[in-house]
Amino acid sequence: MFFWRMIVQALRRQVGKRLMIAVTILLGSSLTTSMLAVMLDVGDKVQEELGSYGANIQVLPQSTAIVSDMYEVDSASSSSAGSIREDELADIKTIFWAYNIEDFAPFLEVAATVDGQEATIAGTWFSHDLDLATGQSVTTGIENMRDWWDVAGDWPQSDDQALIGARLAQTLGVQAGDRVSVAAVPSGQEGSQSGSSSTPAASGASPRTVTITGVIQSGDEEDSKLFTTLATAQAMAGRPGEVGSIEVRAITTPDNDLARRAARDPSTLSIDEWETWYCTAYVSSIAYQIEEAMTNVVAKPVHQIADTEGEILEKTQLIMTVVAVFAMVAASLGIANLVTASVMERSKEIGLMKALGARNRSIVATILTETFVVALAGGAAGFGLGIGLAQLVGHLVFGSGIAVRPIVAPLMALVILVTALVGCLPSIRYLLRLQPAQVLHGR
Repeated sequence: MFFWRMIVQALRRQVGKRLMIAVTILLGSSLTTSMLAVMLDVGDKVQEELGSYGANIQVLPQSTAIVSDMYEVDSASSSSAGSIREDELADIKTIFWAYNIEDFAPFLEVAATVDGQEATIAGTWFSHDLDLATGQSVTTGIENMRDWWDVAGDWPQSDDQALIGARLAQTLGVQAGDRVSVAAVPSGQEGSQSGSSSTPAASGASPRTVTITGVIQSGDEEDSKLFTTLATAQAMAGRPGEVGSIEVRAITTPDNDLARRAARDPSTLSIDEWETWYCTAYVSSIAYQIEEAMTNVVAKPVHQIADTEGEILEKTQLIMTVVAVFAMVAASLGIANLVTASVMERSKEIGLMKALGARNRSIVATILTETFVVALAGGAAGFGLGIGLAQLVGHLVFGSGIAVRPIVAPLMALVILVTALVGCLPSIRYLLRLQPAQVLHGR
């Protein structure tokens, strides 16, 4: 009781210095809190931002993947007639990391003519409701996966509607609302489309008319394609129930050495390593599980996107960590100056305490307690300010708020206490060397 009475009396004196210590901690802790809150949530934000760049896993028939690997060509340019079963698409949402699968869309490309102009027709799901074996229903398709497309018009809603690429629309002179005639190129007559991954139609496929609901501008080769429903492309190609490829967008964990080793050859992992890899949302483990769930497919990570996510996340977290560390180091230096000045002003008081028999550890405990009380008060205010600053950063940078993890509060309390302790070290060293006789004699 006497100890705390001393603390209260001490806090009532040197109010200016106490206030400066509190403000120093407030500034440092507010910046550190905001950086810590953003850093813990930045993974999801980066995933959301990079999600607009498309799929990070591509699923191909085994035969198509083998051809592309043997001849070192892009899988998109392989013309193998392999296929994926459409009735197995729902199995993608049955893997261990099913909830990490944000979106996926099947594709089947067909060599065709559009109003007499040679082009590629890409059949896909625009926005498709898929019933799962679990009784759940999910909506997936390229409407979400291609949110960077500039669509002038509406998305197709039926099999007799289509989207047309801006380049092809300009060539044909069509726009949203126009109708075009599409006819599949029969097998053996697709010579001029040799560079395409399109599938030639079966002999006897009849032309059909579709309504253009929108014109897309993507900035790549998709501007030269016509996008129809998957059912339309299957009918034109004479391949009912078949899919040429699948694009999958999944939330993943940045790769580390374990993930890279597993991606090369999972059989080289020990049992513990394999379980760790399999139960972590690495892009390679999700791809592996998709291969397990489906028949005769190869799931390949799109490394340009997967690697970019990891690099951006690591660099962003490193920058925020450095800023937070510098903020608390600066706070420690400020506290060191203020507490040392306070202890020097109280030299006679401390000398008298020593002369009356007070031990060094008791005096040190008093100084530390005084500083910790002030630091925690300033830190509490700084924590609240930091949470607000984190929300401001989230809205300015990512366009949404930051989800504050529960661990932030205890972690910041620990950081504040360590910062205050480090800041007190110079003053503790000073008072340990203080000689009562010299101080009491005015020296």
